[in-house]
Parts: sequence; structure tokens; C-alpha cells
Amino acid sequence: MGSVVISLDAELGWGFHDLAEPPSDRVDAGRRGWSVMVELLAEFDVPATWAVVGHLMLDSCDGSHADHPAPDGWFEHERADWANREELRFGPDLVDDMLESDVDHEFASHSFSHVLFGRPETDRDLAVAELERSREIAADWNQSIDSFIYPRNDIGHRDVLAEQGVTAYRGKSPTRDGVRGVFDSTIRDQSMLVEPVVDEHGLVNVPASMFLFGFEGPARTVAESIWEDPMVALARRGIDEAARTDGLFHMWLHPNNLTRERDDKRMRAILSHLERQRSATDLTVETLADVADRIVSPSGFDEQATASWN
Repeated sequence: MGSVVISLDAELGWGFHDLAEPPSDRVDAGRRGWSVMVELLAEFDVPATWAVVGHLMLDSCDGSHADHPAPDGWFEHERADWANREELRFGPDLVDDMLESDVDHEFASHSFSHVLFGRPETDRDLAVAELERSREIAADWNQSIDSFIYPRNDIGHRDVLAEQGVTAYRGKSPTRDGVRGVFDSTIRDQSMLVEPVVDEHGLVNVPASMFLFGFEGPARTVAESIWEDPMVALARRGIDEAARTDGLFHMWLHPNNLTRERDDKRMRAILSHLERQRSATDLTVETLADVADRIVSPSGFDEQATASWN
């Protein structure tokens, strides 16, 4: 039985707070895109893995985070430029909307403050603090953290994830994004299906298949004018292949990628096609936690799925 996974990096302003010049269109679209995705996923009854930055679940803070071992200046944006922009720093209302949806979404972690785990400046103490603070906040919301999505897919400190009780994470995609990904899939006929593996820490790595907003700007406009939305075409191709071969296709995005109506149209087209294939075949939709349970369960575990990652 083939399956599709959709994961979302839910971060509002935290996805950009370390940048000198954050992209204003995406910064401002975070709340809009979040609400649109909750509504679309509910309309098509599609459960997804929502990886939430823990700070968003707070009601308020003074921006100092004195006990947090982050590098100097890490919270400067919060204290300065965004001190009066609470809509970028906090989102308990949005998290409520996701959790209260009729769809059984998975609540997952995207760290506490969008720390990049693979960078040299992120030492073990900081990684532990990010996970521990996220777990504390999740517990206040009666949530647990089974899955983790690395900020900017910057993978590191997997041992910390295992020690903190995480069971699955989104791994790097074996395929390329953007124009190169379109070429690889359509011209070179490269598969976008992925194989979950159990790493040496006992974590289930569920690699990404494709980033749904990797083909933007003028190239997208030109492609749509002479063909169709390339990301919709690739997503349909991946969904169809998963249904046909009993494989796994894993799409991901940020809610803030939905900056305009044409982005909503892209997601509606993809989810519509997914709905048609679910109705016509045995294709199912899974969360990261579902995949992990299937891989490590006595009936679903495959010794050949175990891999050693350096």
C-alpha cells in the first residue's frame, strides 16, 4: 500500500529572525498561510505533520531568555525590530486551530527558537536546551513530541533527539529542488519516492521527496504561461508513483510559502489530486509518526531498512 506524507515547518517570524533582511512577503504571510493550510487540509481530510517552533506556543515573554544557552544576539530581533510585532513571535491561536481541526494532525517540534542544529555554534548544551524547552511547552499543552523537523533541514545532534524521546525526523531529500528537480524528474525520469531507514540512534529517518515551493520567481511565471505549475505536475507524478508502486512520497512546505492566491491554488490542485488517488486506489496518507510506528513495529520492521549514518 503506497503512502503520502505532508510535513509543514510552522514558524512564523522565527524562521527568519536570524537574517539581516528577512523576506517581508513571507514574514507577513505566515499567519495567512497557516490558516489557509489548516482549512485546505480539513477540506480534503488530509492529516499532516505540523512541526511547530515552541516559542509560538507562549502567550508572552520579555525577549531576554536569560537561562537559554543561545549565542549572543540570538534573540536580538525579538527584542528590537520585532518587539512590537507579537504576531510574528507568538501564535497560540494558530496552534489551537491546528490541534482543534477535525483532521488528526501530528503535533511535532521545529525546535524552540529555530536554532540550526548542524552549525558549529550549536553545541550539545544548546541542542538539549532547545529540545527540553520545546517538550516543557508541549507538555503544558498536553502534547508530546514524537517527531522533529530540523530548522532549514540542517541535521545535527541526532543523539540528543533520541535521548529526548523523539522517534522520527525528516531527513534530507535525495532529489534536487527547483528547476534541477523538475529536470531530474521529467527528463531523467528520476523517482521521487523515498525509503525510511532506522539510523544508529534508533531514530526513523523519513527523507523528504520534494519541497513544494522550490520553483518560484520568474521561472515559475514563465513555466505556468507555457505549460502548467511545475510543482503541481511533480507532485502529481510523485503521488501517482506512490500509488502505483506501494512506495512513499513525502512533500513539505512552510505555511509562509502561501503568500498569494496562486500559492493557495497550487496546494488545492495537489490535494485534489491526492484525494482522487486515495478514492481510486489503496493509497493512504501518513504522518511522520505513522511511518515510524510502521517501520519499527514487529509486523512492519524490516532489517534491511536499518542504516548506519555518519
